[in-house]
Parts: sequence; C-alpha cells; structure tokens
Amino acid sequence: MDDDLPPDLPRLRTLETWAAHYLTRIRARIAAAERQQQTQPPQAPAPKAKPARPAAGPGRARTPDWGLAQAGIGVPTTEIHRGDCWAGGRSLVPVSAERARAELAGGAQPCAVCRPAGFC
Repeated sequence: MDDDLPPDLPRLRTLETWAAHYLTRIRARIAAAERQQQTQPPQAPAPKAKPARPAAGPGRARTPDWGLAQAGIGVPTTEIHRGDCWAGGRSLVPVSAERARAELAGGAQPCAVCRPAGFC
C-alpha cells in the first residue's frame, strides 16, 4: 500500500469524501470553461512566455545545495533533498552539507526523487 495515506478507516473515509467533493468542483469548473469556450470566438494565440530568469541574480535567492523538509502534513518523516529537487516543495529549509549528513545519520530519510544520500 502507499505510505502517504493514513492507515485507519475513519481518516480514509474523510479523504474519500473530500476527494469526491473536490472532483465535483473540478468537473463543474471544466463544464463552465467548456461552455465559455463554445460561446466565445476563437482568439489569436497567446504571446510566447519570456524565458525564465536564472536561479541567481538580482532579486533572486540562490538555490541551496541541500534542503530539509520537516515532517508534517504530506511529509511523514523529515526528508533531506538536493536544493534543486522539485519534490521538496516551497517549505524546503536550506541546510549545509554537514547538516544534511547529520540529519541523515540521525534518522532523516533521503528523498526518493533526488536521492541525496550518495552525494552529501
């Protein structure tokens, strides 16, 4: 079974109810968008997006080498990530390589996506 779901039936039922409600909202939004698209004339293609800014530069924080995701909602245990890992989310706390090693030695789990254990 997946490790990201709660093991007990009451919480699973709560998640099921929430997911069904959210799916109903998504389907209603899709239907509204389809109706709106049918009533509007075709538009010219949208202008192309500007290229992304580099990770470092004026007004931008440097991408950390390592990050720590604390245990909480959606994260069952503390996880160590590479700084550029997409799975770390926005709550990734930048840490040094030494702190990442110490956290891994202390029981933190390495991210299954970026696999930092072999690098730090």
